[in-house]
Amino acid sequence: MYRYDSYDHTIVNERVAQFTDQIQRRLANQLSEEEFLPLRLQNGLYMQRHAYMLRVAVPYGLLSSKQLRMLAHIAQKYDKDYAHFSTRQNLQYNWIKLETAPELFQDLASVEMHGIQTSGNCIRNITTDAFAGVAADELVDPRPLAEILRQWSTFHPEFAYLPRKFKIAINGAQNDRAVVSAHDIGLHVIHNAAGELGVRVLVGGGMGRTPVIGSTVREFLPMAETLNYLEAIMRVYNLHGRRDNKYKARIKILLRALGAKEFTQQVDAEWVAGRSERNLITDTEWQRVSAYFQAPPYRTAIAPVVFPDDAQFKRWYARNTRAHKVSGYRSVVLSLKPHGVAPGDASSAQMRAVADLADQYSFGEIRVTHEQNLVLADVCDKDLYLLWQALKEHQLAMPNVGLLTDLICCPGGDFCSLANAKSLPIAAAIQTRFDDLDYLHDIGDLELNISGCINSCGHHHVGHIGILGVDKDGSEFYQISIGGQQGKDARFGKILGPSFSAEEVPDMIEKIISVYLSQRYENERFVDATERIGIAPFKTALYGA
Repeated sequence: MYRYDSYDHTIVNERVAQFTDQIQRRLANQLSEEEFLPLRLQNGLYMQRHAYMLRVAVPYGLLSSKQLRMLAHIAQKYDKDYAHFSTRQNLQYNWIKLETAPELFQDLASVEMHGIQTSGNCIRNITTDAFAGVAADELVDPRPLAEILRQWSTFHPEFAYLPRKFKIAINGAQNDRAVVSAHDIGLHVIHNAAGELGVRVLVGGGMGRTPVIGSTVREFLPMAETLNYLEAIMRVYNLHGRRDNKYKARIKILLRALGAKEFTQQVDAEWVAGRSERNLITDTEWQRVSAYFQAPPYRTAIAPVVFPDDAQFKRWYARNTRAHKVSGYRSVVLSLKPHGVAPGDASSAQMRAVADLADQYSFGEIRVTHEQNLVLADVCDKDLYLLWQALKEHQLAMPNVGLLTDLICCPGGDFCSLANAKSLPIAAAIQTRFDDLDYLHDIGDLELNISGCINSCGHHHVGHIGILGVDKDGSEFYQISIGGQQGKDARFGKILGPSFSAEEVPDMIEKIISVYLSQRYENERFVDATERIGIAPFKTALYGA
């Protein structure tokens, strides 16, 4: 994985010193909260309902065991002994005291981590496939490009104060596991017919108040020109993006206002006029950065493994492991969705255990998924049974990945001051209602996503079932949609009708599942059945004829 160079160390250490001074001045009332607000947001520090929340950057979701141990230490020392993994592959602490924040930031910097650009109207964390570099269906490893974009976007002076926050995702596999088409810029790393390396460029995707699937503005862009072309996109956005209305400030609104053709023409003109040799990604630079992501020393000539005749292990193997590009290895998904625990939360003890297991079984590396789980990407087949036994001891072996209770959920109104409604109690109620693993496996693949407000941090738009918290005359209600889907054929769900109270939601989900089970073909997934039969049967079940 990538390690800091001298530039990274310098800018992070200088930022820690700068922010420490700003915090001390705030504590001494030499800075008002209004003056302090933009300064703390530049470092990922939010004020939420009960305390400060810190968002820590995890570039493209990649962690070392050393870093995860430090994150566990911070959770234990500065928070309430847990942390939350988010849908942007970052990590959040919900109970930070301003008095201890300077020491916390120093601890982060000691393992090459920070909260820079995890907030504010800037280019946020670059995200990609959690299985990058190991996926059996991978065409090109997208991590070198993700790292190049991280370096390019960090403290870029021209894009520090954009009209609105800006999100970029990259995919390099046949299947899209990064929700590329729902980002401000989405990049598919590909080869053209001549074998040249490049990217397909999508612009204007996003969820939130106005969900939009991104438009393809360039079918093939040579890799060398990626930074020049992205700078052209950013300049057109910076010039025309709305700053008078934050609800209309995202690039998806600009692209719709200008039209895809006019927008692309302006980008192309800016690309030609502003093209710089210093921004070219040369073959030498690509190889230099790619060297940070070389394959680990895999074992060779691995004999086929005969696993114990253990039904629980077989269920876990089928649900929580993934095909690997190297014969004799699997990638393992660690479910952070055991019943009774907020989705994405991990205790300090669990994080330390995962760090130890990563060292023992997966070359000391951990991945964070946007589904709020963790991944050990390189586990030898012969170690899987032992790993499974160890994971069970730490409540990390729930065999529910891809099932109904593997739900995505934002912190919602329990923590976030922007939320209209609580998300976590709804998640807990659904987990309690559907606590029979046999029934969950009979239902099959089903993605349920919950957002506490229209900002869509829980990605409810692309859930097979999406739940959105809404305010209804001062009370918390929940709107349900079905038919959303992530991946290459991403689409947004359709709202079924009026919202429901919190108490009604589990009953409504059960009714939706009942309709599906009565209508599905053999082995037909929920999302495919809803596409085939439409939403009418589900509306009838929920609202009557």
